[in-house]
Amino acid sequence: MGKAMDSEGQEAMAQKPKELGALAVSRLSKPGLHFVGGVSGLALQVAPAGSRSWVLRATVGSKRRDMGLGGYPDVTLAGAKEAARMARDKIRNGVDPIAERTAARSALLSAHGKSMNFEAAALAYIAAHESGWRNAKHIQQWRNSLEGYAYPVIGKLLVRDVDLTHVMKILEPMWETKTETATRLRGRIEQVLDWATVRGYRDGLNPARWRGHLDKLLTAPNKLAKVKHHQALPWAAIGGFMAKLRQGEGMGARALEFAILTAARSGEVRGATWDEIDLEAAEWNIPAERMKANKAHRVPLSSVALAMLKALPRIANTNLVFPAPRGGLLSDMTLTAVLRRMKVEAVPHGFRSTFRDWVAETTSYPNHVAEMALAHTIGNKVEAAYRRDDLFPKRVVMMEEWAGFCGLINSATVVALKRSASA
Repeated sequence: MGKAMDSEGQEAMAQKPKELGALAVSRLSKPGLHFVGGVSGLALQVAPAGSRSWVLRATVGSKRRDMGLGGYPDVTLAGAKEAARMARDKIRNGVDPIAERTAARSALLSAHGKSMNFEAAALAYIAAHESGWRNAKHIQQWRNSLEGYAYPVIGKLLVRDVDLTHVMKILEPMWETKTETATRLRGRIEQVLDWATVRGYRDGLNPARWRGHLDKLLTAPNKLAKVKHHQALPWAAIGGFMAKLRQGEGMGARALEFAILTAARSGEVRGATWDEIDLEAAEWNIPAERMKANKAHRVPLSSVALAMLKALPRIANTNLVFPAPRGGLLSDMTLTAVLRRMKVEAVPHGFRSTFRDWVAETTSYPNHVAEMALAHTIGNKVEAAYRRDDLFPKRVVMMEEWAGFCGLINSATVVALKRSASA
């Protein structure tokens, strides 16, 4: 047998210190390198300031290297020995553990640098393109639609993890009821994900693409619009519609106008009584028994809504704000008939969707403020927390802005009804 030794064997012979136990290691305090035995080259390094850390001194290839194994006492003596043995096994198998660890750390940093959630990607996309967009309103529409519909589902999700399931979860609930908004939202999600792909934050096909993909799962918007008969008026058309509605006569026209101004349900408006109206406080307090969710609802009255109410006659023998000509409640068909006479393909309830889309597309109000105005039951636990406060001051401002968007602020015309006015 030959007497030649490899570098590790020579090193082992040169460094055969007495093996120290855990107690002895804990007492090492003199600055310097203290070999502890048990594994060749394993030492506890004590810094002048007193900090201590583990070091494995080994020959890798032809060079002597010092490899850090962690701080003491976070890494125990037993842990340091195990790590040292694993490192020496790698060296014997031709692997440089220091280079391997450096590469792993580099890969981790690289992966971290390529991580971005959808909300951050969307904001980055908007920041990169807003200088070239036509106006501030367009930018706000981007922000509001993503905040209102996309962020609750995928906002915190890494863009590389966004898939078809997530996109469908956003679009499916609104595709048939808010087709215009959903179509625009789909395109915006697609553009954000395309941006993320080009920037290296995700790979693969875009799950929000339409042709050859979502067009196989969702009805084409043009076909869907024909089926739905435009039941909700587009928010951009509300100004012209309200100007024509205001010229209409009858209690039905005024009830519909009030419903639109307050974003209330038809039944809530038709059953409204003067006892519920506080003209001084500019509030309409609807009792729980008249609300869909069986919870009392406070509605802010804009200056336009107040003016309209003050112009209404108080009909004898009834406390209803909008009574039928022969007494009792107006029927829901009375409001529908107003729309038919105006040749508008919409239903009274659809104006709540019109209001909701206006908030999302043109304002900066958070999603939960709009949902509170609509008196919706909130399923999202985070948003539901806001139910502790009805956000009334914010809703006051929002409903005044809505009246302004409807083109009725500072309007000189308020249609007054005679006692004999027909519905």
